[in-house]
Amino acid sequence: MRFLVIEDDAATADYIAKGLREEGHVVELAGDGREGLFHALEGGFDAIVTDRMLPGPDGISVVRALRAAGVATPILMLTALSEVEKRVEGLEAGADDYLGKPFAFAELRARLRALARRPAAPPAAAAELRVGELRMDLLARTATRGARKLDLLPTEWRLLEHLMRHAGEVQTRTMLLEKVWDFSFDPTTNVVDVHVSRLRRKLDAPGEAPMIRTVRGAGYVLDPA
Repeated sequence: MRFLVIEDDAATADYIAKGLREEGHVVELAGDGREGLFHALEGGFDAIVTDRMLPGPDGISVVRALRAAGVATPILMLTALSEVEKRVEGLEAGADDYLGKPFAFAELRARLRALARRPAAPPAAAAELRVGELRMDLLARTATRGARKLDLLPTEWRLLEHLMRHAGEVQTRTMLLEKVWDFSFDPTTNVVDVHVSRLRRKLDAPGEAPMIRTVRGAGYVLDPA
C-alpha cells in the first residue's frame, strides 16, 4: 500500500516511515502542511497520516481543504492534545480516525490497515439503497433525501450506508465501530456520537422528520421518514 505521512517532527516521521517500509509499503513524507496538501491532492494514496500541529496550514486546515476538494482518501490524525474537544475538532474537519501521541507502531499499523480496507464494489442489482425518501446510489456515490442532495464525507457515507442496510434495526455503538470503522476503539470514545450528530444535521432539514432515532441505552436506528 501507499501512504502519505505529513509530520514536521523528523524523529516521528522516520519512526512511522521505517515501520511501514519494513512491511513493504511505499511511504512519502511531507514536513509541513503546504507540502502535505500538495502531495495529497495528487492522489494515489491508500491512507494519509497527518499531525494536527504543523507549520504552514495545520492538520485541521489540511483535512478541511482535502475534503472540500473532494479527496476521499482515509485520514488518520495524530495529536498530542488530549482534550476530547480537540480530537472531536479533527473528526468534524473530516478525519476518519485519530491517534494520540505517544503511540505504539502496532496500533498505528492496525488503524491504517482498517482505514485503507475497502469493501468490494456492489453488484449492479444492489447498487442502490432506499429507505423512505432517502436514496443512495452506490455506483455514482450520490445520496439524496427527496430532491435534496446530501454532501457526505467518507465516514458519513459509510455510516449512512450501514444504517440503510440495517434500516429498522437497532445498531449499537460497538456494532457501528466494528462495521463502519472496522476497528475496536476505546469504549470511552464518542466518535460514533460525533459522526451520528453530524450526519443528522445533513439528513434532516428544517421541517423534516428526523430519520435517525436514538434508542436510550442501546444505540441508533434509521427509520423511514
